[in-house]
Amino acid sequence: MVVVTVTYSPGEHLDHFLTSLVAATDEKPQVILADNGSVDGAPEAAAEANSHVRLLRTGGNIGYGGAINRAVAEIDPEVEFVVIANPDIRWAEGSIDKLVAAARRWPRAGALGPMVREPDGSVYPSARSVPGLLDGAGHALLGTVWPGNPWTLRYRQDNERIAERAVGWLSGSCLLVRRSAFDAIDGFDSRYFMYMEDVDFGDRMGRAGWHNVFVPDAEVTHARGHAASRNPEVMLPAHHASAYRFQADRHPHWWQAPLRLALRIGLALRARIAVRSALREQARG
Repeated sequence: MVVVTVTYSPGEHLDHFLTSLVAATDEKPQVILADNGSVDGAPEAAAEANSHVRLLRTGGNIGYGGAINRAVAEIDPEVEFVVIANPDIRWAEGSIDKLVAAARRWPRAGALGPMVREPDGSVYPSARSVPGLLDGAGHALLGTVWPGNPWTLRYRQDNERIAERAVGWLSGSCLLVRRSAFDAIDGFDSRYFMYMEDVDFGDRMGRAGWHNVFVPDAEVTHARGHAASRNPEVMLPAHHASAYRFQADRHPHWWQAPLRLALRIGLALRARIAVRSALREQARG
């Protein structure tokens, strides 16, 4: 097993990631830091202080999925499982070993994800359905202003029971991936700079005949959004652009062009509003 994380000036999060990893598995896996151009020195310090941590410079900010692909390409293909996680994850005791045990129970599981908790202990909806055009558009356009809208509820699966089960896709903040499945779908689509790459990954995994399995007995805590909150003027438009790409790829026909145009316009307007709101919050903070 090898653990891969993408770093982009992760600060103290990376230290918590590595410290808590000790309790997550009985193994001592190699950790690859796929660095997208950090300037805070944290990845270098971590690699220097830990013999099992390797720093892999990607050559620039090539996006999350591209960096993961770059790191996985460095791993011996005989390694059965790869753990993919954000550097702001903190691992609960036995979390990775529980994911591996679930993978043994689900031989067609291509990706398995834990229960993801917010820093306040609340549960983040990390196991969701694949959004169709209507659900995706409804959630993207209304999710923040009307959280209880039916499209968001259906997409987030908030009302689903908490149980080990196959789902449409899993949060890319923490995944155990079977290497054979990863290779079968050619990993992440590097066209997604950031956001929606995990939705696309899970959807393609399912289309290829693999399962995405939610394993709530395994838990992690995710300090979400530290990168996005620093650069909302970059990250929020990237999020909306990725949402458009996901739906456009799945609705490519000429007669679907009006739908694509409406979605593009709606998402562009929403991105502009979201950036203005985030910048106002920064100014007040």
